[in-house]
Amino acid sequence: MQGSGPVLFFDSGLGGLTVLREARYLLPYEPLLYVADDAAFPIGRWPEAELKARIVSLFGDLIAEHGPKAVVIACNTAFTLAGDALREAHPDVPFVGTVPAIKPAAERTSSGLISVLATPGTVRRTYTRSLIDSFASRCHVRLVGSDMLAELAEKHLRGETVSDDALLPEIADCFLEQDGKRTDIVVLACTHYPFLANRFRKIAPWPVDWLDPAEAIARQLVRVLGEEAARHPARNLPDRAIFTSGSKDPGLARLLAGFGLVLD
Repeated sequence: MQGSGPVLFFDSGLGGLTVLREARYLLPYEPLLYVADDAAFPIGRWPEAELKARIVSLFGDLIAEHGPKAVVIACNTAFTLAGDALREAHPDVPFVGTVPAIKPAAERTSSGLISVLATPGTVRRTYTRSLIDSFASRCHVRLVGSDMLAELAEKHLRGETVSDDALLPEIADCFLEQDGKRTDIVVLACTHYPFLANRFRKIAPWPVDWLDPAEAIARQLVRVLGEEAARHPARNLPDRAIFTSGSKDPGLARLLAGFGLVLD
């Protein structure tokens, strides 16, 4: 049976807030819980076996404590690595995953040149290459792994200075000219990256479609919940956020308040 608790959103840091924001538009009365495993951030640099074990163990505790109605893994790295294991361990919990938006990119591209901007972990994942083989075999897909963008996005969101000179090298390899054609779509394959999309548009060598999957993930959540979705106010308690580091930073609390969340 589905739990009766909140919809749980999981990410390694603040990136999953892009998905939570879209979900709240579609599900305004659904209680939400945001969980950030910031103690492990940035997870893209972890050895895969250790990271998978950590995620599966953490979810054992989270599901037992909160009884979520559904779980959104708002992180490409976490879901492509541990999604199958989580579904196997918790067959009664609906999981909504996040994967690189390669299929819609292949459907939209005019030039056939697509780039996937991701963490190194997502770039390495067999899951990502399987998506390319299944949905974009007629396209030229360039995988671009960034070591720093997730951290730069966190700094930007927290109001710290992030220079164009720091961002440009992280996205430069996304832009390819070949046989008179140019890259026309860049898939943002990390939920942190949409926070920097406007900055990317300003510094890009030419205009491209920066493909953010947050809205599609939120729509999938609505489909998964179906009749279980709250249609009227379920309770008066605020939506909450939990950070595994135990951070009580006032600046973080203010930032989360802007997303309608109270830091536990």
